[in-house]
Amino acid sequence: MEENNTLFPLCKNCNEPVHGNYCANCGDPIKLKRIDKQYIMNDISDFFLTHKGLFYTVKKVFITPGKSIRQFIAEDRHRFVKPITFVIITSLFYAIINHIFSIGAEDYYDPSKLESESTPALLMKWILIDYPGYSNLLIGLFMAFWIKIFFKKAGYNIFEIFVLMCFITGVGTLYMSLAAIIQGFIHVKILQIASYIGIIYYTWAIGQFFDKKKIASYLKGFLSYIFGTLVLGFLIGLVGTIIDMI
Repeated sequence: MEENNTLFPLCKNCNEPVHGNYCANCGDPIKLKRIDKQYIMNDISDFFLTHKGLFYTVKKVFITPGKSIRQFIAEDRHRFVKPITFVIITSLFYAIINHIFSIGAEDYYDPSKLESESTPALLMKWILIDYPGYSNLLIGLFMAFWIKIFFKKAGYNIFEIFVLMCFITGVGTLYMSLAAIIQGFIHVKILQIASYIGIIYYTWAIGQFFDKKKIASYLKGFLSYIFGTLVLGFLIGLVGTIIDMI
């Protein structure tokens, strides 16, 4: 540890001498306030209500996904919830809603196709329905791979595209949560139809991000979604088949 040869206290973050209440080098206060009720209330308010919060992120990514996510990647990363955190929070909310309203695979797929007790079928149900957080991250990852291929001239790397998919997937997950709540109250199965509308949002959001004026952008976005989900389904089926053989 560096010895303090000055008359001023050292910043606990960067070890520079502090001449006032805040460090001129990193901006940290010389003394942190105690955590109290007001701190907790402000933290909750910041997360949900302010321009750095969950609601702000949802609103921006839902209304102007292309502009907002480009802003996060290239200009300002302080106003949005971090992308992977966003996916985890929205997936947790989705899982809670599914549990409350007893949503199952039969709400998304034809019941006649769910009779199989094979490992691939059970694995598919486990990942896509019971643990949507895993499937959201996996689908986002596989879609990012195809988007990188289809939009290779755009100049974004695979990690930036994965950030794009985290935000889009998070909003899509909240949308499906809302559909599950509506279904739970009206007792009419709408989730299968809602999932098709969700694909339209994915397609539109990707197209908006790259070039909203070109039809080709939306077509590539749609193909990225289709190929990404097909690859995920293929790998799940392959792993399940290998497990059955073992």
